[in-house]
Amino acid sequence: MSARPPRRARGTARPAADARGTLLDAAVALLRSVLGFEFPADAVVSRYFRAHPRLGQRDRHVLAESVYAVVRNLRLWRHLAQGAPEGSEPMRLLALGWQGDAAAAGFSAALLRWREQALAQDVSGLAPALRHSLPDWLAQALGADASDAAQARDFEALASALLRPAPLDLRVNLLKGTRDQARESLREHGIESEPTALSPWGLRVRGKPALQRSEAFEQGLVEVQDEGSQLLALLLAPRRGEMVVDFCAGAGGKTLALGAMMRSSGRLYAFDVSQARLDRLRPRLARSGLSNVVPVAIRSERDERVQRLAGKIDRVLVDAPCSGVGTLRRNPDLKWRLQPHDVARLTAQQASILAQAARLLKPGGRLLYATCSLLESENQQIVQDFLQAHAQFQLVDCGAWWARQGHADAPMAGPFLRLLPHLHGTDGFFAALLERQG
Repeated sequence: MSARPPRRARGTARPAADARGTLLDAAVALLRSVLGFEFPADAVVSRYFRAHPRLGQRDRHVLAESVYAVVRNLRLWRHLAQGAPEGSEPMRLLALGWQGDAAAAGFSAALLRWREQALAQDVSGLAPALRHSLPDWLAQALGADASDAAQARDFEALASALLRPAPLDLRVNLLKGTRDQARESLREHGIESEPTALSPWGLRVRGKPALQRSEAFEQGLVEVQDEGSQLLALLLAPRRGEMVVDFCAGAGGKTLALGAMMRSSGRLYAFDVSQARLDRLRPRLARSGLSNVVPVAIRSERDERVQRLAGKIDRVLVDAPCSGVGTLRRNPDLKWRLQPHDVARLTAQQASILAQAARLLKPGGRLLYATCSLLESENQQIVQDFLQAHAQFQLVDCGAWWARQGHADAPMAGPFLRLLPHLHGTDGFFAALLERQG
């Protein structure tokens, strides 16, 4: 049983309540469900809200933000919660992570005093994995044990950035208007934004507004897309009239960006093994105004519909299935659900997908291999193994290409694109550009 909040003094404001009890009761129940880590946290939260329609928008915000704060800091806060004077573990964790008025929520005075002391503790002497709330194996993979001082500082900066919530980025659909026009349209709906530093199509929104109710969103002038993700389309650089394949299209964010670069000409295939994900592309496609996109559900990377295009394609984007470690700001539960054997399984899949997708290219065609992972085994190692086995492909230096386009400071590491939250303010991304020679 979860601990119940103490009885309030007469006249004290009571937080909004669902039919089943106080907001704090709801938070404890929701957190228990999320911490089972059987399903992605966003799916659990959405399901809970659907089951409790009487919760208002403000209450939903407090619940979701409080639960996500706990999930981000789970390992450290579980360590700190051992010193709490009372309450169940979910109650103690929520006391640390409550994103509303903690006193009005119903936490006891003893818990509130402990909360203030716990959050003020100096944790610098704790082990890096514990201090940054990472599983040991993942902290090691990200460089927690680095002996070099510069590498150790890089790990600290990266791990700290992964604990912070991600901003909301938009991509302006240049088929519908300019970035300035999009900013003005959003401003008319009370949504403030700033141009992104790297993407020429990007806007970074302040706060978390009701974007879907805005005219800019409804009319397809803007789409939600992290700035780093936008750069993948920019690097692939499809041209008007070309044959292009988005090999792992998902819900189509990058597909739409590629289609806009092609000015809705040529043909753009959106392949994915999930029909459900492609179904989520369709309303976005309708808003975008694109007419050159062909969504195709395939059984696997070896599907005959893929094979029929071998040697005919100008550009291929392989946004490979990956661990998603670069998105921990948005999906903090991933670090608790992911295991080392999952990464090993994914690397085998990534190698297979890259090899099959490369067969689509005509001579002179280009393929961009990308992940939202920070792990070398999913990134550089996959590309290096592919190049060793396929002599007809060569690596295009992304940094040199970027400089030739006249873009701003290049977020490149050698020939690869590497985007990092603490350096670039984006999700973590890796990309390698490959060209077929013959």
